[in-house]
Amino acid sequence: MTGFRSLSSGLRALRPVAFGVDPSGERLERIRRSPHFANGAFVNPEGTRIRPSGNSAVELAKVYFRKEDRLRRAPAGTVPVHPTTYADLARPPASGLRVTWMGHSSVLAEIDGHRVLFDPVWGDRCSPFDFLGPKRLHPVPLPVAALGPVDVVVISHDHYDHLDLPTIRALADTDTVFAIPLGVGGHLEHWGVAADRLRELDWHESTKVGGITLTATPARHFCGRGLRNGQHTLWASWSVAGEEHRIYHSGDTGYFDGFEDIGAAHGPFDATMIQIGAYSEFWPDIHMTPEEGVRAHLDLQGGQPHGVMLPIHWGTFNLAPHPWAEPGEWTTDAAGAVGQAVAVPVPGQPFEPTGDLPTHPWWRDVSLPLNRTWPAPEISPGASRDDLDLVGEG
Repeated sequence: MTGFRSLSSGLRALRPVAFGVDPSGERLERIRRSPHFANGAFVNPEGTRIRPSGNSAVELAKVYFRKEDRLRRAPAGTVPVHPTTYADLARPPASGLRVTWMGHSSVLAEIDGHRVLFDPVWGDRCSPFDFLGPKRLHPVPLPVAALGPVDVVVISHDHYDHLDLPTIRALADTDTVFAIPLGVGGHLEHWGVAADRLRELDWHESTKVGGITLTATPARHFCGRGLRNGQHTLWASWSVAGEEHRIYHSGDTGYFDGFEDIGAAHGPFDATMIQIGAYSEFWPDIHMTPEEGVRAHLDLQGGQPHGVMLPIHWGTFNLAPHPWAEPGEWTTDAAGAVGQAVAVPVPGQPFEPTGDLPTHPWWRDVSLPLNRTWPAPEISPGASRDDLDLVGEG
């Protein structure tokens, strides 16, 4: 038995620090008391298939290695990046709300005098290793230190493309507060973030930071960083409400009926940040297609076009078999079909949702052409979510 314990201790010592830690102690007890934890794992609001199985896994491998598809999964030229400076971000937004997409799901939102940083990933790879895993397709628009003071960092879940060890370490010595889903705090404490700076929430729980209220809202996804995937940390979308404005960040999620409930409780939103990339027919329950993303935005807004939708979770890493430019093209098509305003800035380009929106389809300048149409939601005046139908060709 002593030998087995020594072997176990040795394996733990070899565990990469980026894996984080499993919840324990009072944190684990709180997880077990959650109404969203059952049979030893967090569960989704609807049944969810996490990964391909059987023949679908074989078919996925064929798609990944098909040459003509592989060429379209990366940009054909240099991805444009706005040369964001501290001066750009130091000027208060005239409207009280400004949004800066930094790439993938990383967004700096300046809302009613507060600065909220969602899912900051400044690392070169979304991986536990610096030599392996999906590599960044464009540089970060500016260093973390050049962002200036951040009031709160919001994490949607603990996957590597949303919770990045190098970035967390860069923020650990600042005064920022971290708003995180239940269980994720163990990782952050392990990486040097003080426990008194953590606001660890279950779904439907809220915390106040200055004059804004942050609420963890449901999402349809999963978690995991290590070799074992015990589903012991929660995943979430987030509502942030200030004195004048409301915004929403989807994190990673499949489409589900809960968007309408989130909108009714916390909306309507001036801006939503909606995941529309890394989707596939091989994992339809955990990531939305652009059409589903637009539909989710409409649900959040009470069934009608309202506010501005910012597409996120695309353009920065190659994480799925679809063409690199497809999320941008499909999102603008789907939003245009229902008259929904959508902002498509290059990474690092600030914009105010009530001002001039960035709408130039910049990805067309650096990608192979996509000559097809996609399903899009159709909505008529007075329609509800149940009235949405799909139009267009698949």
